Amino acid sequence: MAIHFSVTGKQMDVGNALSQHIETNVTSLVGKYFGSGIEAHAVLSREGGHLYCCDLSVHIGRGIMMQASEKDADPYQASDKAAERIAKRMRRYKRRLRDHHNGLEHKFQEALQAQYAILAPETEEDEEPGIDPDGGQPMVIAEMTTEIPTLTVGEAVMRMDLADKPTLMFKNSAHGGLNVVYRRKDGHIGWIDPRQGPSGQA
Repeated sequence: MAIHFSVTGKQMDVGNALSQHIETNVTSLVGKYFGSGIEAHAVLSREGGHLYCCDLSVHIGRGIMMQASEKDADPYQASDKAAERIAKRMRRYKRRLRDHHNGLEHKFQEALQAQYAILAPETEEDEEPGIDPDGGQPMVIAEMTTEIPTLTVGEAVMRMDLADKPTLMFKNSAHGGLNVVYRRKDGHIGWIDPRQGPSGQA
């Protein structure tokens, strides 16, 4: 299956040579661990006048997204570092990714549809521009829909790690309840299951 790849620049021009380098490198690294078709997108930007940042996203089938962001004084090195971070995660989860992919369609049939909103941040100003003065609620910048997948706890941790996210909500395949996994400041993974009481029993 053909790979759909795009490289864009954020307030900077990305030449053909750099675009081709990123596409070739990512395709080669990811192809070692997952042979099916993928969709990938890289965004290059300048930071602080001397650093380049590469935000790389790679999709492998439905529901699996990997993300990495790296910086370097050389845009080629920034993109190489981001690709290697993704490849490292793929090496870690290679077998589980293939097993997960085989049962993916059934899991998405059980996914929950949910509303997803982006809220304006609160500030320290007295007028609190991020709060609706009438209702006292955060102001919504954008609204969209998302899917809450049905996963085991291990699959949820894997997906959170691959996407480099701080938290993930999922429907626990063991009992159907909503759960959350998140990365703690000490590096460990937290797991919230409202069905579990203090004794560990539902």
